Amino acid sequence: MIRDITIGQFYPGESGVHRLDPRLKLILTIAFIVSLFVVRDFLGYGVVVLALGAVVAASRVPLGFILRGLKAIFIIIIFTFTMNMFMTAGEVLFRIGVLTVTKEGLYNAVFMGLRLVFLIIGSSLLTLTTKPIKLTDGIESLLKPLKGLGVPAHELAMMMTIALRFIPTLLEETDKIMKAQMARGADFETGSIFRRARSLVPILVPLFISAFRIAQDLAMAMEARCYRGGDGRTKLHELKFRRRDAVAVLLACVYFALLIGERFLPAWIFKGYF
Repeated sequence: MIRDITIGQFYPGESGVHRLDPRLKLILTIAFIVSLFVVRDFLGYGVVVLALGAVVAASRVPLGFILRGLKAIFIIIIFTFTMNMFMTAGEVLFRIGVLTVTKEGLYNAVFMGLRLVFLIIGSSLLTLTTKPIKLTDGIESLLKPLKGLGVPAHELAMMMTIALRFIPTLLEETDKIMKAQMARGADFETGSIFRRARSLVPILVPLFISAFRIAQDLAMAMEARCYRGGDGRTKLHELKFRRRDAVAVLLACVYFALLIGERFLPAWIFKGYF
């Protein structure tokens, strides 16, 4: 399961999605996440599925690779599904002991579960199709207007990108530590969930030591290259808004227009406007 986490990983490619301006991808990703909380019915989710499917196809990232990242949040999805199914009042469908499953609860459970799935897929597409250095440049460019208020745009962008970049590295290190301890007789897969949680405690000490070592090596490498922050730094490739970015904005406008139209179209139909 450790290797199944895709957030923070970059999938090499030369697709149109890979070549989009990173600033635009950041803005569109945030707008997409907001749109998920605007949708109120499954018809709206149909529009979301069409949009995500088009982006995945255009990115040329294998669908199986993207869906693999859902395994890491499977427990969260199940927990959200269960809580909504049993904790929502409404029309009773059936009972399981002292627990009651309602029609509204089942609806909310499926709805919220799908929202989590779409949220993870949409967020993963940002890092899968954007190189870390471009992501840094994009975040810094978006934060640049705040520099007048004393906000260290470059440093914040660098920290956020390094955090994303080293998620796969730390996961790989965790996997190595677990395999080494399993070879010495450790058991992480049997017993109750609390016992398995306790068995993970011995992993934390070597993992923290490894994380501090990696951080020290990175700091020494940056210092050896005379890194002194963003002041006076130039870029080999300047970010420019190109024609393909304008096309992406147009398609995004179509997506949001469909979502808005989907919310009001049923009301028009029932009022007899069509």
